[in-house]
Amino acid sequence: MSILKEFREFAVKGNVVDMAVGVIIGGAFGKIVSSLVSDVIMPPIGWLIGGVDFKDLAITLQEKQGETEAVMIKYGAFIQNVFDFLIIAIAVFGMVKLINSLKKAPEPAAPAEPPAQEKLLAEIRDLLAKKQ
Repeated sequence: MSILKEFREFAVKGNVVDMAVGVIIGGAFGKIVSSLVSDVIMPPIGWLIGGVDFKDLAITLQEKQGETEAVMIKYGAFIQNVFDFLIIAIAVFGMVKLINSLKKAPEPAAPAEPPAQEKLLAEIRDLLAKKQ
């Protein structure tokens, strides 16, 4: 029974639940960003460079032969994924920057009043410095 108890304690820890929520939301956010890039951003870019659809860019190493599929290097899909990554990175950077700006740094505390002994020693030091 101790293994089940340990697993239950592990599974319901705040950090594990927070991480699971983050992964789920991150997956949904990734789909939104992928759609933004592939459906909104990339079509105008393809149109501007001559009607090229990045998804279709590929180098064919071997043509389709019978039932064997063609062997292709799909560098257009790679370019698409790079754009997806850049958009996600910019969005995450913006969110982190926003969250950090909302967190206010605590005001630095005023310096504490020095004890009476230190005040007296400072006065003695200043008087001795004047005599010399």
